Amino acid sequence: MIAILDYDAGNLKSVEKALGFLGEKSVITRDRREVAAADKVILPGVGSFGAAMEQLKRYELDKMIEEAVAKKKPFLGICLGLQLMFDGSSESEGIEGLHLLPGDILRIPDREGLKIPHIGWNSLELTNEGRLFEGVGQNAYVYFVHSYYLKAKEEYIVKASTEYGVHIHASVEKDNLFACQFHPEKSSSVGLKILSNFAKIQGGE
Repeated sequence: MIAILDYDAGNLKSVEKALGFLGEKSVITRDRREVAAADKVILPGVGSFGAAMEQLKRYELDKMIEEAVAKKKPFLGICLGLQLMFDGSSESEGIEGLHLLPGDILRIPDREGLKIPHIGWNSLELTNEGRLFEGVGQNAYVYFVHSYYLKAKEEYIVKASTEYGVHIHASVEKDNLFACQFHPEKSSSVGLKILSNFAKIQGGE
């Protein structure tokens, strides 16, 4: 069972639907017992960093995440979920993230001819043999919706990157932690392959 964390940040049903298409059982929840019983945890989300952290704390999901990660359960952050896994964001100065991985979340710089938020399909440059990308070809296209991007402190955890006016760390992986800035649940067959790969990862790997 995969727990999809519900903190009123949207985009939950599309993740649940994609997992269901793959034949994976999932539950949208903020219940401590259900999260504790799950084999894997997904933190999706769209919206603002500060408001999202406030909601995570309100429902004590930050503590449930900490417990799941400590138990080495595979954990996947999607879009805003990726950003929340890091230290903080320039979108919400002074508000701390979950500190699961070291790195900064920065605004995509304004540039002539570049629309922000970045909405659309971009190709991925795959590096460092990410387990999420097993069977995914180089330069595969995935779907993004974001105004802020990750600059990870540890280059070796970066498994996919893209360019949109700046070099964007699009996916990272470290031990049982996985994250995608793009939306695998909206990225057609490539995204389904990524979610399928995540579903196959065993805890403690």
